[in-house]
Amino acid sequence: MITFRNATLNDLDVITKIENICFPPKEAASKESFIKRIQIYPEHFWLLKAEGKLIGFVNGMVTNQNTISDELFSEALLHNKNGKWLSIFGIAVAPQYRNQGYAGQLMNHLIMQAKKERRNGVILTCKSHLIQYYQRFGFADLGVSESVHGGEVWHDMTLTF
Repeated sequence: MITFRNATLNDLDVITKIENICFPPKEAASKESFIKRIQIYPEHFWLLKAEGKLIGFVNGMVTNQNTISDELFSEALLHNKNGKWLSIFGIAVAPQYRNQGYAGQLMNHLIMQAKKERRNGVILTCKSHLIQYYQRFGFADLGVSESVHGGEVWHDMTLTF
């Protein structure tokens, strides 16, 4: 059985560990960044538990921007609870639980929450090899992003309700 819940500061060590396994050092969010995110918008930081363990998470702030800029990653105070778009900063699943549909369940949970909150949609950035994955959820590729987070080339993806 899987369950979803919002993150708390008590989850910080496990979240940080999963993040550092899933993302290269230049892209991974820091523990300090996670502290701010959990303090400022815990209601948009969901954990997935399976087999009694925290195995993955998805998080992102609410904004009026229709694409993700680099400053959103680093400045949690830009969260606008009345914003039109729910962003996804990261989705991560521990390696031993990958390819079992857990990332998709996290995505569907976040999309459902965004609809429940009457947002215009969901925004994210991804590398080109993940475009097709996100298109399966209805995201449209808007092309190369202005974001240069971690020194990488990203694509802006938008799911409009």
